[in-house]
Amino acid sequence: MMFKTGKTGITGGLVLAAFFTITTGPVMAASCGTGNFASWLNGVKREAAASGISRRALSALNGLKYDPEIIRRDRRQGVFAQSFLKFAGRMVSKNRLTVGRRKLKQYARTFARIKKHYGVPAPVIAAFWGLETDFGAFMGNSRTISSLATLAYDCRRPELFRPQLIDALRIIDHGDLRASDMIGAWAGELGQLQFLPSDYMESAVDFDGDGRRDLIRSAPDALASAAALMVRHGWKRGQPWLEEVRLPRQMPWDQAGIDIRHPRAQWAKWGVRKANGRPLRADRLPASLVLPMGRLGPAFLAYPNFSIYLKWNESLVYTTTAAYFATRLAGASRVHSGNGKVTPLSGAQTKQLQRLLKRRGFDVGKVDGIIGAKTRAAVKAMQIKYRMPADSYPTPALLTKLRR
Repeated sequence: MMFKTGKTGITGGLVLAAFFTITTGPVMAASCGTGNFASWLNGVKREAAASGISRRALSALNGLKYDPEIIRRDRRQGVFAQSFLKFAGRMVSKNRLTVGRRKLKQYARTFARIKKHYGVPAPVIAAFWGLETDFGAFMGNSRTISSLATLAYDCRRPELFRPQLIDALRIIDHGDLRASDMIGAWAGELGQLQFLPSDYMESAVDFDGDGRRDLIRSAPDALASAAALMVRHGWKRGQPWLEEVRLPRQMPWDQAGIDIRHPRAQWAKWGVRKANGRPLRADRLPASLVLPMGRLGPAFLAYPNFSIYLKWNESLVYTTTAAYFATRLAGASRVHSGNGKVTPLSGAQTKQLQRLLKRRGFDVGKVDGIIGAKTRAAVKAMQIKYRMPADSYPTPALLTKLRR
């Protein structure tokens, strides 16, 4: 289901695959794995058996082979280096909006039951459904057990994928799916909403009443399970998630950021208005100002429910797009481009920026050309130092100063 490594996912949606920028590095699994793959797999079988998994489920591991293509895919995440307007423009397309609205009508009764039971609005679930698998049209073509075994053996994130492999066997033991049913994303996600096995075990529900939690064939099961997962991560019934806003030319830009919250009344006092120019409600509802392309680009107020999006996927570009898609399905207008021209850094320039920030002692994580949370924090610090508007978004002007 997602890009994140703590909660729930890796790929950020199968429908993104066509947009991956291929930056394949050397395949390192053969040298990083412990012993040969067959010996390692026997260790997994012993661990799974000790945890109570049956022989029938364990048989899904028989004959597995290490798949280097899975590792090559794991090294390609360049799609998240795109700007928000470019990414959202491609993902929240006219066709996807049309299909999404049709699905809302087709499954209106199911969505109504889900909202009554879980409190999650239909557009929120439908947006994830569309981004992850084009509403169930393409759920992947990789064998889940083989993918998870390969990723668990690889040196990059075995602490994430080994438990996922064990839980995939538990799904078989539970009777929800057979091993042959488990065809999905290259990173092991399953079903119409792309659940990793651990989330499948913890949050999947049988919403159609057939006695199985089938997130592949049953849209009601998949949609309700997504709502159950969001509630488990803290979704608040009746509260908003994202709202596009219009910004003044001048304001305390250093207060922008997903990690900073102020009452909506404070944002109104600073001159933030609704996207249509009307005043914000001046109440105490906490909100963060999200500027995915800096102070000159699109602007949003993100409310507490937006934090659930970040548990679904760590990429700010993806999460803002998913939340924006949901607002469109709920009736909002197309996003505005902002207050001026934004010149995003290229991937190569962003990597150079990250290297220059590292030289100054900042932890920016991997130098990958993706503007993640650590890079944004370092950018803000340097903008403050250079007395530039501290909106956490890197610009050519900031890169020029860092080069000097």
